[in-house]
Amino acid sequence: MPPVDGFRFSTDLRVRFNETDAQGVVHNSAYLIWLEIARIDYLDRFPGGYRGMVSEHGIDVTTVEAHVRYLAGCRFDDRLRIWARTADLRGARFRFEYALERVSDPPGLVADGWTQHACVSADTLRPTRMPGWLAETLGSLEG
Repeated sequence: MPPVDGFRFSTDLRVRFNETDAQGVVHNSAYLIWLEIARIDYLDRFPGGYRGMVSEHGIDVTTVEAHVRYLAGCRFDDRLRIWARTADLRGARFRFEYALERVSDPPGLVADGWTQHACVSADTLRPTRMPGWLAETLGSLEG
């Protein structure tokens, strides 16, 4: 399946049984977990990944806002591709944008959304400007 317009990175997953409700449809809370899975996989593309950002550079990234728009239901064992990209890097904040696509039958977009993040000191959890190396790395992943 070709990439979703404007996205260069994706990660695949399969809907687990415990993510469904009594009607066999994925519960809305699972989507936020899937966004986090894609976000961590996205950050794994630079040396040390998320863990290295915290332990080696002393920068942590906290989620300050999240939005999901549900477009179609998912069920147990559906195969999904979660597309992710970064946008709107400024000051201490940046945004991840997502497109969630079912690649099993029937294929198509099932949700989209975004999460807003703030850089904080890993020691104090107080806001801090995004370091130049992080802005450059995120920019290079999108460029």
